[in-house]
Amino acid sequence: MKLYSNIKGKCALSAILVAAIFNLSIGQSFLKDEFKSHFLIGTAVNTATVTGQDAKATKIVKEHFNSITAENDMKWIHIHPELNTYNFKQADQFVEFGLKNNMFIIGHALIWHHQMDNKAFFDNDKKLLSRDAMLTRMRDHIFTVMGRYKGKVHGWDVVNEALADDGSLKKTKWLETIGDDFICKAFEYAQEADPNAELYYNDYSLEFPAKRDAVVRLVKKLQAKKIRIDAVGIQGHWGLDFPNKEELDAFIDSIAALGVKVMITEMDVDLLPRSFEYMGADISVNAELQKELNPFVSGLPDSMQYKLADRYAELFSQLITHKEKISRVTIWGVYDKISWLNYWPIQGRTNYPLLFDRNYQPKPAFDAVIKTARIKK
Repeated sequence: MKLYSNIKGKCALSAILVAAIFNLSIGQSFLKDEFKSHFLIGTAVNTATVTGQDAKATKIVKEHFNSITAENDMKWIHIHPELNTYNFKQADQFVEFGLKNNMFIIGHALIWHHQMDNKAFFDNDKKLLSRDAMLTRMRDHIFTVMGRYKGKVHGWDVVNEALADDGSLKKTKWLETIGDDFICKAFEYAQEADPNAELYYNDYSLEFPAKRDAVVRLVKKLQAKKIRIDAVGIQGHWGLDFPNKEELDAFIDSIAALGVKVMITEMDVDLLPRSFEYMGADISVNAELQKELNPFVSGLPDSMQYKLADRYAELFSQLITHKEKISRVTIWGVYDKISWLNYWPIQGRTNYPLLFDRNYQPKPAFDAVIKTARIKK
């Protein structure tokens, strides 16, 4: 099968690199081995994968990845479903799987305004909590969750998606109850709860200037207060035509200049037509299903497979050039069938954003990533 059919004139890779990729044969190859001199290569996993219920997905994860992120099982609504109730069953299974397979384990996410019990912000009289009361609840949650996995979970998304696209803080209950230092307080508590765990801020669309500048200000604010932050995670929910090279380079360089690492934390490439101009990843944004927005129900044509392969090669080539600044790249899902992009921003579409297809087979995009890693060593 001929790959990279549309690479000329579109992809930012050099002609020499393109020629070299064409002539490589990958044979038996595993992602974590190919990237061992570059950065950790991870994936997001669900309960079925870590328990072996989805045995083929489990095999892929064990063979190809050296880092795992809990896609949902450590989010507030799952691990802390009611005010005085914790449910650690699925999170325990996730951590046990990672430890057993010698993986770098990521806890996702401690503080987020989505997927949590909204009652946590109110007292018994249904009145909004005071700052001090909400800080106590925040601290209790962080200390309880991090304390259980101290020495086992290696890094935590301490705060997730707190910045709006214009760089301001989102108008959430965290902001309303605690104030604009709620991010600083979360990192302060996390640092106390497990001094040896890495601490991250995680968000989407950080390649865009307003949001990039905002996260730079946030890191500087934490550093000025002597509160530790080890990395900024850019989610990497990208498309065939965004972000451009200059935007992504500028983000990586801006974060690295602050002395913290960059992580690509939730990488996938959306192949489907956009339902609107929005290019972020806010799960509250939704659109109606229309036939023209779901064109590949019966399968992905070769032309689109090649475009996806080109795009993954382009992105990984760029990331590898920054490997001294990047500590981890995590693909957001194991195979296409279970990708969140099948139901966001439109429920019921058939998407193909990952490296393994619906039959657990490596796609041309997988080959492209492997070959790019080899060429860029």
